[in-house]
Amino acid sequence: MVKKEIEVVKGVNLERYMGRWYEIASFPSFFQPKNGVDTRATYTLNPDGTVHVLNETWSDGKRSSIQGTAYKADPNSDEAKLKVKFYVPPFLPIFPVVGDYWILYLDPDYQVALIGQPSRRYLWILSREPRLDEETYNVLVQKAVEEGYDVSKLHKTPQSENPPPDGGPEDTKGVWWIKSLLGK
Repeated sequence: MVKKEIEVVKGVNLERYMGRWYEIASFPSFFQPKNGVDTRATYTLNPDGTVHVLNETWSDGKRSSIQGTAYKADPNSDEAKLKVKFYVPPFLPIFPVVGDYWILYLDPDYQVALIGQPSRRYLWILSREPRLDEETYNVLVQKAVEEGYDVSKLHKTPQSENPPPDGGPEDTKGVWWIKSLLGK
């Protein structure tokens, strides 16, 4: 049975949340390369309280990335409901696209997180490390089930033994983005 409203974490310390997070699993989405590996997000707190977002993934040996900004959906609420805004396409950023980024679970040490949004069409399992033990992974999957997500759509993201360094050969033409629009 699907809950009427998704429960989100309250009282997140954004400063502690900043830094690098590795995508352990997610629902496939049109805005990420289908064959992406070593997918990660790096969050940096801006002076105005918003968050700089850098999402990166590697596909065919090239780094694809997109940058955006996250901010509290309701600045007066203590709920971890954020909005994230990206400009697309990434190779010629013109059009703003805004989505929901709700923190559904965050461990006390800020090492693992479950991210979703109200339509339940997107879901991410994130970790500070590129690997996550099966027990913790299963706890996060169960939490997603409790929040009404169809976890049969969850796809584990391949992560290398040694994560890629910052930078690297870049997909400057946005080929992955164009392919994703065509469903490839």
